[in-house]
Amino acid sequence: MCGIFGIIDLKGRRSVPLSVLKRAADAMLHRGPDEDGYLQRPGFGFAARRLSIVGLADGQQPVFNEDKSIAAIFNGEIFDHDDWRQQLRGLGHTLTTHCDTELFPHMWEQYGEDMFEKFNGQFAVALFDERKQKFILARDRFGICPLYWTRTTRFGTDWLVFGSEIKTILATGLVEPKADPRGIDALFNFLAVPGPASCFEGINILPPGHFLTISRGRVGEDAHIDERTYWQMNFPDMGKETRFADEEKLVKDFEAVLYDAVKRRLRADVPVASYLSGGVDSSTVVAMAKDILGAAPATFTVKIRDPKLDETEQASIISKHLSADPYVVACGSEEIVSNYQRLLVATEAPVTDTSCTALMMLAGKVHEKGFKVALTGEGSDEWLAGYPWYKFDRIIEWMGKASGGALPPRMQRLFHRWLGCNDEAIAYLDKCVESSGGMHAFQRFYDLLGASRFRFYSPGMMAGLSSHDPYLAIDPDAGRAAKWHPVNRGVYWAGKIHLPGQLLSLKGDRIAMSQSVEMRYPFLDNNVFDFLAGIDPKWKLKGLTEKYLLRRVAEKWLPKSIAWRPKGMFRAPLDGFFLEQRLPYVDELLSDESIKKAGYFDAKAVAKWRADYKNLSWWGYQRQSGELGLVAVLATQLWHHTYIDPTLASLPDWRALSGVPAEWSDLDFAEKTMAEESVA
Repeated sequence: MCGIFGIIDLKGRRSVPLSVLKRAADAMLHRGPDEDGYLQRPGFGFAARRLSIVGLADGQQPVFNEDKSIAAIFNGEIFDHDDWRQQLRGLGHTLTTHCDTELFPHMWEQYGEDMFEKFNGQFAVALFDERKQKFILARDRFGICPLYWTRTTRFGTDWLVFGSEIKTILATGLVEPKADPRGIDALFNFLAVPGPASCFEGINILPPGHFLTISRGRVGEDAHIDERTYWQMNFPDMGKETRFADEEKLVKDFEAVLYDAVKRRLRADVPVASYLSGGVDSSTVVAMAKDILGAAPATFTVKIRDPKLDETEQASIISKHLSADPYVVACGSEEIVSNYQRLLVATEAPVTDTSCTALMMLAGKVHEKGFKVALTGEGSDEWLAGYPWYKFDRIIEWMGKASGGALPPRMQRLFHRWLGCNDEAIAYLDKCVESSGGMHAFQRFYDLLGASRFRFYSPGMMAGLSSHDPYLAIDPDAGRAAKWHPVNRGVYWAGKIHLPGQLLSLKGDRIAMSQSVEMRYPFLDNNVFDFLAGIDPKWKLKGLTEKYLLRRVAEKWLPKSIAWRPKGMFRAPLDGFFLEQRLPYVDELLSDESIKKAGYFDAKAVAKWRADYKNLSWWGYQRQSGELGLVAVLATQLWHHTYIDPTLASLPDWRALSGVPAEWSDLDFAEKTMAEESVA
């Protein structure tokens, strides 16, 4: 993993000062503490920070083709790079390093825009073809590696700025941080920010499976910018999935696919560690890694200081079974509170799931023990219907069949009433179902927070979002999901929203790379997804048994108590932030003055719910929905203070917390620097 950054003059050929490139690179030092690299050519500049994992001695960036007419900078890993290296040499290309980054200029020469769908890996890449005067920005299929971009007009020209993190863009001083209500709204619809809008006005998230083409014309002409999809998730129409009459063959085939995915992700020139939660996902990965390596990799486990959430006992069973000696990181309310703003600096977005703090601490322990890479089990729950709301959906389905089909709509309306929804909220949530191609299990979960839009949004916030459809913003062709089995429809939206917007961002790359650690995901291997996408959904959710196929594989590798253990949700309690002795600045952030200054929420509604929510029954959906909404309000207020307006509370801003000098992100300073150092 690394960090990449670039500035492109879209109309002319102004040079980009090295000082500006270095500022951006230094703002993401954590992504690549080993090396930095720069490229300056007329009209653009690239910068890269390197976390050296493959090709330690010769993997410096940028990289070039033979005549240096094509340049690339790269964040990520191509796990089948040895195979491609051999093929390219057979086609006459000369490769001189051992690093996978070098593939990109040669693959571009050979395959052009078709190259991205060929890679099995995780990547964000920027490439420049001098002959064609074309830039390419691209991101992997599932959104493991982040990539942000924006356009801005400064001192007489039009610039495109991109980077692995928003902080690198802000550090240049070329972009003034302002809020984008669509990004905030994503949090209140999905508990995640999957894109294409970020929480910052004008700063876009390049969607997974997409690439951006910037074609320059002659000096003074506007560049042509085109965004395209090179790959998207797809599923067979309902009833046309592969049935697999022989269950044992299905289990054996999937085991082989997953084993190869783990093996690919153990390829590195440094030792590879692994997370171990005690669940079936990470435990199976560790067991297979031990078989491949001959000994269990170093394992890292979070101990939540709450008996209901602590999984270390299950992790201990696996450790003994595999003769592993795990590192354990304890995390409780005190650690969550003391690190919460630092978490938001890393994620650059509001975070409602405070267990992300525990994972940030875990990544810190991985780094402390000298590791740069760790395997993890994310993706299993997404592809194999592993979340509890799938079971709820299945029960509703059975009840519907028993009632002749009339019950599910009535149950949905009753559920919305339990959440405390008014007619306007119910109409909105029903529209979300329509826009997503039909009811799916994840929408039932999202309803918990979606109802809070109507509790807490200010009139101005609500009016500004009146024409915004969060599902269609993610996928304008979402209607095709209506043809799929409801389980696969849920899998699709989990892969489009929950995976890139939360697990791979707020719980993945952003917090791991803040500690200079790369995460690798065997369940996000191309072949694993392709295999699971085509099979009958009954192998994913069999009755009320989630991840059935994985459990059949796991029972060959693990104790049955682990292989068939029901999924536990890894998250922290919701109410810890509202105990004032734990979070002294909560009153400042949720005061009438601060709420009105930020402008997103209704101050009276926030005060009322903050005073009353604990009086509601814990088992009531309205209590859970309202409490989750209050956490989202607080997270948004803290994000706004950290990045937009540091006057809401007695806290530092993002620059102070990340060590970026204040003048770096000053617009006047940036323009002065660019004007003095650029040459027309």
